[in-house]
Amino acid sequence: MVRTRKYKKLEKNFVSRLIQLLASFFAKIGRFFVRIFKIFDSKLTIMVVPHNQSKVLNIQTNIFAMVMGMVIVAGIACSFVYFNRKTASSGAEISRLREENRETLASLDELRDENNNLLQTAKRFQSSLSQSLALLGINQSNPISKTPNQNSDLSSLFGTQDIASGSLKEVADVRQLTSYLENAVQPIEQIGEMLKSQNTLFSDIPNIWPVRNGIGHISMAFGQNVHPITGQWYIHKGMDFSTYRSGDPVVATANGQVVTVGYNDSFGLYIIVKHKHGIYTRYAHLNSTRVQKGQMVTQRQVIGTIGNTGITTGPHLHYEVHIGSDVVDPAKYINIK
Repeated sequence: MVRTRKYKKLEKNFVSRLIQLLASFFAKIGRFFVRIFKIFDSKLTIMVVPHNQSKVLNIQTNIFAMVMGMVIVAGIACSFVYFNRKTASSGAEISRLREENRETLASLDELRDENNNLLQTAKRFQSSLSQSLALLGINQSNPISKTPNQNSDLSSLFGTQDIASGSLKEVADVRQLTSYLENAVQPIEQIGEMLKSQNTLFSDIPNIWPVRNGIGHISMAFGQNVHPITGQWYIHKGMDFSTYRSGDPVVATANGQVVTVGYNDSFGLYIIVKHKHGIYTRYAHLNSTRVQKGQMVTQRQVIGTIGNTGITTGPHLHYEVHIGSDVVDPAKYINIK
């Protein structure tokens, strides 16, 4: 019981001191604001004395009004400086944007010109592709279309009716052109497959230069010529290729099988290769051979070297093409690809 009274007494003393401290604090704050108010409420008289004999002008105010006036004037001045700089910065930004806009318009005009050039090129491409497909017999009636209700050719692209105006028209044109080119991939791939399938046929026909890397020149063509030894007219049944030296590689002009590797007084050392479709080729006046009878050879494979054997006036290759029992001009088949 005694302890409880002691605690209550201490509690009352603490509360009493706290109230006194708060009252003293607020009293000091009140006196501070009163002093500030008195300072700001101090009266001032501003006298305006003109240079002439006019009446002196007295303006009465207090410190608070003067300070507020100075603050307002300073705020107005700062705002003026800030907005002036802001205006100058905005003007520079507007000038920069105008310059960028002019450059963008110039680029857009250039893009439109290039787009027109592209469309003209696409017209020519369409015409050439259509002609090529017609010659090859490839049907273009069922093209692949990745966009609904859109033709595979450029008829809709090059029509007189505009889809939109301005840049939207160019965008629409490019999109249609892209769609057409995508659709053109299939027939072009068909052309590639066709050429690939024909490559075997080309490899079976003697159609390349018989000296490796295409070196040398034709020293005597097929047909009527003056014999270099007798000086009389005769029918030359092949073509002579000369590099002015012996030892240059001679290649098979098509895939085939070696049927003869022999020697006689006229042709000297020679090779005969049998190809498909009843075609034979002869390589004569060789210095050496690199194949044997019965061996299968491929186009561009080295089968011998240029020489000076047999009846010749210098090192060269005598090359003949036979179809069945007929001798034909090899020039009609060289580079037929």
